[in-house]
Amino acid sequence: MAGIYIHIPFCRKACYYCNFHFSVSQQLLPQMVNAIAKEAVLRSSLISENISTIYFGGGTPSLLSGSDLLLIMDSLHTVFNVDAGAEITLEANPDDINNENLSTWKQAGINRLSIGAQSFFNDELQWMNRAHNAGQAYTGIELAKQNGFENITIDFIYGTPHLTDEKWLTNLNMAKTLNVPHLSCYALTVESKTALYKMIEQKKKENIDADKQGRQFEILMDWARDNDYEHYEISNFAQPGFRSRHNSSYWQGKPYLGLGPSAHSYNGISRQWNIANNTLYIKSINENIVPFEIEMLTPVQLINEYIMTALRTSEGISLQQLLQLSNQKTIENIIEDAQKFIRQNLMLQQSDTLILTKKGKLFADGIASDLFRL
Repeated sequence: MAGIYIHIPFCRKACYYCNFHFSVSQQLLPQMVNAIAKEAVLRSSLISENISTIYFGGGTPSLLSGSDLLLIMDSLHTVFNVDAGAEITLEANPDDINNENLSTWKQAGINRLSIGAQSFFNDELQWMNRAHNAGQAYTGIELAKQNGFENITIDFIYGTPHLTDEKWLTNLNMAKTLNVPHLSCYALTVESKTALYKMIEQKKKENIDADKQGRQFEILMDWARDNDYEHYEISNFAQPGFRSRHNSSYWQGKPYLGLGPSAHSYNGISRQWNIANNTLYIKSINENIVPFEIEMLTPVQLINEYIMTALRTSEGISLQQLLQLSNQKTIENIIEDAQKFIRQNLMLQQSDTLILTKKGKLFADGIASDLFRL
C-alpha cells in the first residue's frame, strides 16, 4: 500500500512560528490546482500498488473550492488504483469550517479532517498570529461532527510563554469533551528566518522555556494515559481505531508520492522533492516536466532513517527489521550503544525491540542521533 501527499503552498495568514510566507493568490490558485492534477498524470508510472491514503496538507488546503478538490481527486482516481476504503485527509483552518464547505468536502471524498485548532485560548492564538479565534476552533469541531465527520484530529501547540500548566490541561480536557479521537501535539520550536525568531531576537517576544515544555509534555503523556488515548508516536495520540494511517505509513517507511511545489516523495531507496517556486513549478508542469531533485539513500542513511522514525513510535525499533537493512555486527553495535540509555531508564529492550520509556520520550531525537551509524 502507498500514500499520496498533496502540498498546497498557500497560506491565508503566516503564523509567527511558521516558515510559510505565501499569500493567497486567487489568480494563481486555479493554475496550481491544474498543475497538481497534471503532475499526477506525469508521475502515474511511479506507483503500481494500491493507494491507501491521500493527504491534502501544506499551507491551507481548506482554501480549495469544491471544484478544485474534485479536479485533483478525479485525476488521482483516473491514474492510480485508490482503495475504496482509503483514508483521505484534509487539513482545515477552523475559520474555513462551515456547513457548505463540510458538505463539499464530503462530496469530494474527504473522510478525515485535520483541524489546526492550536489552542482554545484567544490570547494564545493571538500570540501565534493565528487567523481564527477560540470560538471558531470550538464551533468548527462541533460542526464537523454534526456533518458526519467522525475521524477528526486537532493540532495543539504547547510550551508557549503564556500557556500555563492549568490552561494546557484545559485545552486537553476540552478536546476530550468534544470527543476528538486524535490529537497531534507539538512543542513550539523557534526556527531561524521566522517572524518569531526575529521578534525574540529583538526582545519583542519572550523566548521559549525548555523546562516548561518538558513539563507540559509530561502532563500530556499522563493525561493521555488517564483518558485512554494511545501515545503511539511522540507527538500523536489516538483513541482506539483512530491512528493516522497516512502518518503511520511515514514512520513505517512505506512509499509515498508527493504532488505540488516542495512536496517530498519516498520509494524506499531514494527521496525526491519538487521545486519550491510556485511559478516555476507551474511552468515546468505545463511543459510536461516534473521539476524535482533526487537523493539516492546510502545503506547507512536507510539505517539511520529507520532508527529515527521507528524510535518515535510505540512499537520501537525492531532489531529483526533493522537486520534487513544491515548485518548482525551492526545490530550488536546498536544494542551496545543503547545500554547507557537502558541503564538511565530512558529505553527498554524487550526481546528484539528497543523502546523508549516515558522519560526517554523527552529525549527521543538525541537518543536516536546517538544510535546513528556513521
